Amino acid sequence: MAISIKAKFKSSSERISQVPKDSLKDIAFIGRSNVGKSSLVNMLTGIKGLAKVSGTPGKTRLINHFLIDDSWYLVDLPGYGYARVSKATRGEFSKIITDYVLKCEKLHFLFVLVDSRLEPQKIDLNFIDLLGNNGVPFGIIFTKADKLSQAQLNRNIANYKRTLAESWEELPPMFISSSEKGRGRDEILAFIEECLAAE
Repeated sequence: MAISIKAKFKSSSERISQVPKDSLKDIAFIGRSNVGKSSLVNMLTGIKGLAKVSGTPGKTRLINHFLIDDSWYLVDLPGYGYARVSKATRGEFSKIITDYVLKCEKLHFLFVLVDSRLEPQKIDLNFIDLLGNNGVPFGIIFTKADKLSQAQLNRNIANYKRTLAESWEELPPMFISSSEKGRGRDEILAFIEECLAAE
């Protein structure tokens, strides 16, 4: 039976001083622009237009909090590494992203979304290293799995694990998702539940 959750938009913040001030935990989602983050948020919540899906990469520029079951926040973070925003806006990772990820005390767990069709991208690996160096708990979600055959998918993920194993002793939790097919939804939600229960 599919897990059902109640979700509603709470707030958009331009800086971390504006994020909700309550004691609820944040489970955040981030990835390169156009990795399918908004689609994944909508798939997880089961609400089609909750996060705005755009054909224009780099659309999410704010930290968007969605209240889930009145008990935790799903946080949609701006994408990183999109070439058409100015260099200053882009940095490697914009200030709004690094401030939130490294300084926001509400952040409980972070999912990094990676396009399952691509070779490991330097910018994703750099971001994952940033998390590791700062002790930020995270997992990886491979998106757009429906665009590949199972054999290609297995190959690409094995390649990703090999690349990470060069610098990581222990690999983070990994999930495979397809927003179109609803794949990975229950596994990700069940993991979040465990994560929130563990102090």
